[in-house]
Amino acid sequence: MVSRRPAALVLALLLLIAAVPATPTAAPLAHREVLPNGIVLLVAERPAVPIVAVRVYTRAGAVLDPADKHGLANLTGAVLTRGTAKRTGPELDAAIEFVGGSLEAGAGRDGMTVSLSILRKDLDLGLDLLQEVLLTPAFPEAEVKRKVGEIQAAIKRSEESPQAVAARALSPLVYGVHPYGRPAEGTVESVGKLTRADVVAFHRERVRPDTAIVSVVGAITVDEARAAIQRRLGGWTAPPGPAPAVAEAPAGPPPQSREISRELTQTTLLMGRQAIRQADPEYFPLVVASYILGGGSASRLYSRVRDEGGQAYAIYSYVSPGRYGAAFVVSTQTRTAEVGKVTATIRNELTRMTRETVSDRELDLAKSYLIGSFPFRLDTSSKVADFVLAIESQALGLDYADRYRANIARVTAADVQRVAAKFFTPEQFSRVVVGKLP
Repeated sequence: MVSRRPAALVLALLLLIAAVPATPTAAPLAHREVLPNGIVLLVAERPAVPIVAVRVYTRAGAVLDPADKHGLANLTGAVLTRGTAKRTGPELDAAIEFVGGSLEAGAGRDGMTVSLSILRKDLDLGLDLLQEVLLTPAFPEAEVKRKVGEIQAAIKRSEESPQAVAARALSPLVYGVHPYGRPAEGTVESVGKLTRADVVAFHRERVRPDTAIVSVVGAITVDEARAAIQRRLGGWTAPPGPAPAVAEAPAGPPPQSREISRELTQTTLLMGRQAIRQADPEYFPLVVASYILGGGSASRLYSRVRDEGGQAYAIYSYVSPGRYGAAFVVSTQTRTAEVGKVTATIRNELTRMTRETVSDRELDLAKSYLIGSFPFRLDTSSKVADFVLAIESQALGLDYADRYRANIARVTAADVQRVAAKFFTPEQFSRVVVGKLP
């Protein structure tokens, strides 16, 4: 079914590549080549799997929203499948549903993705529909207006989620005026000002082959995939001028604290600061350090705050990387009366990581989990297609999975303490509290 929901596929992919360890094999995950019009084509042959998954990603995410049109990329992705030059939205729905496939589109922080999953025997139909959606969307006026209303309603509903409110408030404290500091979906006010003309212009100028990645995974050979993609997208040409550039996130503003009053029995607490991306060698010890601090039920924060203190049901820390920057975040919910104690405990544990060497048991447990677990297993064509696309979009190389495993294995207790000294100093964190304030 063609998705009518705004998507944030790229953000999910970034979290996936931050978490997934290596596959057992050293063989390349996919064949890679660059087509004449600049498209990067990735093909993973899985002859025993009758489903073919295709992803088309372009660097047309919310980071490219004009300063006065926040939420435009998200809106464009949301209406991409709601009609083409040949078919209406319902006709697209009927065509893909008739063969049991799926065709979805959406934009996130860094890019826009069109996703197709379909039986091999129906691949030609699926690729024809994908071509229509990607290259000749109609953006019907009525659909744009309807989607504007849906997005505004979703933003309003998100105000009922303390976690969403806190995350939205933390981003500008971490990233400042960089595009990562604003919500990819925009605001109720900004989305309400967007027009069909805005959507058409964004698609024409930002969705372009010289920033595109196409991943094809399933019962198809490299030659077949190349021919099929060239036939549909080989004539796709870029607009004049170079692709727009986005600056890396600069150092954020000085740490701040923000309190947002809500009549709630539980208070949400987020602490965050800028971190590093996967291309930085220090990323691997940082991931290990984060796991030891707050990565699971054996972590220090979980033990201190939940098991010993009974102050929260869950508490965790994580690294959130993007193409243009990264953040390190600690998150929990607790009783309002316990906010001060929980904050103090978090600060104490952060400080302890900077001053004391972690134990061999903690280190071994973290590394074993990060290497041996596979929460997003590459057991379907769709997951493989998402994974190789994510790796390529971050310029990590198709051997990233194997390098991830090797680099995690090399992390020492001294490495963990060194990165903790860089990134765990409590005074460097901004804090957001959402709940019933005293």
